[in-house]
Amino acid sequence: MIDPNLPAAVAAQLDGRGLDGDSLSALRKAYPDIHFTACLDDDVVDLIHPYVTQPGLNIYLVDGNDHCMTLTTDTESATGLLLAEVVDEDE
Repeated sequence: MIDPNLPAAVAAQLDGRGLDGDSLSALRKAYPDIHFTACLDDDVVDLIHPYVTQPGLNIYLVDGNDHCMTLTTDTESATGLLLAEVVDEDE
C-alpha cells in the first residue's frame, strides 16, 4: 500500500529538479520501502492515466504484488511508483 499523498509529495520534491540519477537516489533514500522506476512517458504503453501529472513528469502507481508488475490506479495495491519524464518534442 502506498499513502495516497505520497505521489504528490514526490512530484513536489522533483518539481524543478528534474529526473536523474541523483534525484532518484534521493527519493530511494527518503522512501526506502517504495520501489521507484524511471522512464520516458512515451515508453508507457498501458492505457492508464497517471496518478499525478505536472509539467515534465507523470507519476504512475505500480502493483508488484503478483509475479509481473503492472500499473494500477489503486493505492491499496500499489507497491511502487513509475516516474515518467515527459519530453517536449519541440525542444
